[in-house]
Amino acid sequence: MSSGKTSHYNRFSRGAAAGTSRMEPSFGPTFSAVAAGAKAEGSSTYKQHRRTPSSSSTLTYSPRDDDDGMEPQVFAEQPSVKLCCQLCCNVFKDPVITTCGHTFCRRCALTSDKCPVDAAKLTVVVNNIAVAEQIGELFIHCKYGCRATANMAGKPGAYEVDPLGCPFTIKLSTRKEHEASCDYRPVRCPNNPSCPPLLTMNLEAHLKECEHIKCPHSKYGCTFIGNQDTYETHLEVCKFEGLKEFLQQTDDRFHEMQLTLAQKDQDIAFLRSMLGKLSEKLDQLEKNLELKFDVLDENQSKLSEDLMEFRRDASMLNDELSHINARLNMGILGSYDPQQIFKCKGTFVGHQGPVWCLCVYSTGDLLFSGSSDKTIKVWDTCTTYKCQKTLEGHDGIVLALCIQGNRLYSGSADCTIIVWDIQTLQKVNTIRAHDNPVCTLVSSHNMLFSGSLKAIKVWDIVGTELKLKKELTGLNHWVRALVASQNHLYSGSYQTIKIWDIRSLECVHVLQTSGGSVYSIAVTNHHIVCGTYENLIHVWDIESKEQVRTLTGHVGTVYALAVISTPDQTKVFSASYDRSLRVWSMDNMICTQTLLRHQGSVTALAVSRGRLFSGAVDSTVKVGQLILSYSIHGSLCCCVFMMQVHCPSVNMSFHLQFMLCI
Repeated sequence: MSSGKTSHYNRFSRGAAAGTSRMEPSFGPTFSAVAAGAKAEGSSTYKQHRRTPSSSSTLTYSPRDDDDGMEPQVFAEQPSVKLCCQLCCNVFKDPVITTCGHTFCRRCALTSDKCPVDAAKLTVVVNNIAVAEQIGELFIHCKYGCRATANMAGKPGAYEVDPLGCPFTIKLSTRKEHEASCDYRPVRCPNNPSCPPLLTMNLEAHLKECEHIKCPHSKYGCTFIGNQDTYETHLEVCKFEGLKEFLQQTDDRFHEMQLTLAQKDQDIAFLRSMLGKLSEKLDQLEKNLELKFDVLDENQSKLSEDLMEFRRDASMLNDELSHINARLNMGILGSYDPQQIFKCKGTFVGHQGPVWCLCVYSTGDLLFSGSSDKTIKVWDTCTTYKCQKTLEGHDGIVLALCIQGNRLYSGSADCTIIVWDIQTLQKVNTIRAHDNPVCTLVSSHNMLFSGSLKAIKVWDIVGTELKLKKELTGLNHWVRALVASQNHLYSGSYQTIKIWDIRSLECVHVLQTSGGSVYSIAVTNHHIVCGTYENLIHVWDIESKEQVRTLTGHVGTVYALAVISTPDQTKVFSASYDRSLRVWSMDNMICTQTLLRHQGSVTALAVSRGRLFSGAVDSTVKVGQLILSYSIHGSLCCCVFMMQVHCPSVNMSFHLQFMLCI
């Protein structure tokens, strides 16, 4: 049987003191008759036995003994099976107690999954010191008293007692101490490696007869080689002998210089390392300084733009006040509709990733939001204002949502469209729609349109099924925006808006844009509006298809557009990468309000019953409410106007309130 490394048991052994050289024979356990005697120190750590055929034992090694150098380990007596590991069937090596209460070798416990006794999971709890001490007290034969078994040549690692070797049996815990000073340890002649192998006990006699003794000054150039007699004669005439003190001092000085040189090399390497780190820090500081200057310049530019916008808003407010004064002077009381202001009224929190799409089911006052967390959340926007359910089914980011009847359709980066029943909020069908992510969805005339890379697919809605009707091609890039009206389908790709006849599904007009890919489209009664990658909002006349205005103000990609129309006016809302929402009056093409309520890019918009819902990269959905400030008291007319102006560059908000009483 094999055992663990001796070093594991030294701390537990209680044998004789280390450092002893020659030991007298003492009584010890063997398989054969033994000779009695006492060790010089009075310890029973080392014992001597007579060599008989019955005193041979064998040992077969397992792979775990590699770190022991495959040393022979022949026990003087057969170890108890209680000292053997049930996993490797060898004497315990570094025994540990596991959670099941059994003892195993540490390596066996760490590399095995289950206990062979009760099939419990093996987890090491504590070292088994008692067993380690018992193993350390076992007697083994000195490895210089063992040889490979001749009749088991086919089994490597099998050993027996060598009658011509070391006669001592020793405790396993003191093996290294004995074998380091064993008289039977093989050594080489220090004068010439080509001399035949020797035992330690024969080295002294060999040195007296060795013919290869070199002069101690051979390293300085002396070429003498001889035996002990000629060696002593040579020293009397050696020219280096008289200089040995000087040579020794020179060696000592040279050694000191080498140590000093090595220390200097270490110091130089350390200084080079510090110089490299300082250089890296200096480069980083320069980059940070340049970045801060760039940010400062950008903030200054943004502040200037915000101040200009503030002046425009103030000018617009002055015009409104003048208009009110004129109407009041004409005796028209209570006929003025004050400016509409949107204010954040609450936040829906629950997604674990950016919100990329929103969709409103007005019949049940439900809001659906799709996110990077691969889920769709259903929010009650009327009574509880809480998440009613989380719909799971996609394996990728939810990029698009669309409602047709009582069905919800969701498109995802996993290239599928899932059909959901809104009444039960259950998944009813899954369609492999595209070879690339489904970026946008829109429905009209009982058809569903899905946009992806260079393609729009048209699906007939048949119950819970989607039947592919046609694929619209000729698109130059990702189709990220689709809007359907009564007669037309509008699609946006790279610097292009294509207008398709909703019935014939043929392209009837192409609008060329600037500013990169089209990310969003909105259609009002009089205009076609699109948001682009390069921060711009383009406006076309819906009848003439002529571009009438380019709206600027955002400093990031315009991800989403939404429209609220009343008989008196039309407002367009834009959401941007710059974290802001802007409200545009389509009567005069002016930004009337800027909302900065999200902590990340605003990516999705939805409107319902005078409320504005916005989803953002900060994983939230915020609700904006239209605020009207207007009151009449008898003949006294009091009009209160509120204006909110944001300066993102300095992260400040200005709230202005005006009251006019006549």
